[in-house]
Amino acid sequence: MRLALRETAFPTLALLTSVSTLLCCALPAFLVVIGAGAVMAGLVSSVPGLVWFSANKVWVFAGAGVMLTTASAFKWMGRNAPCPADPELGRACNRLRRWGLWLLIAAWVMFLIGGFFAFFAADLLL
Repeated sequence: MRLALRETAFPTLALLTSVSTLLCCALPAFLVVIGAGAVMAGLVSSVPGLVWFSANKVWVFAGAGVMLTTASAFKWMGRNAPCPADPELGRACNRLRRWGLWLLIAAWVMFLIGGFFAFFAADLLL
């Protein structure tokens, strides 16, 4: 159970927090750039929570950064942990490690894309 938490649960939580950075900053910028401002206005009126994410982007990014750092630290600490000797459990362990790594990489990529749009692209586009 501890292996599953360390290998997949923390990277999955990091991925979910990174998605919030995309919702706050990358999605609105993307929609405005492609000329879908009306879609963005409709989305904000349908999902008013998006405005909160944009207004509190520093806190959103701080929370996502803490979660990503925690997940990365757990992944790093468990990098040399042994897998079970049972062949089936060993394959499952290795599969969980690969999935956890890919989830963590995807989370970092989303975090960086969201950060670019939140703090740099707004100045470039406007």
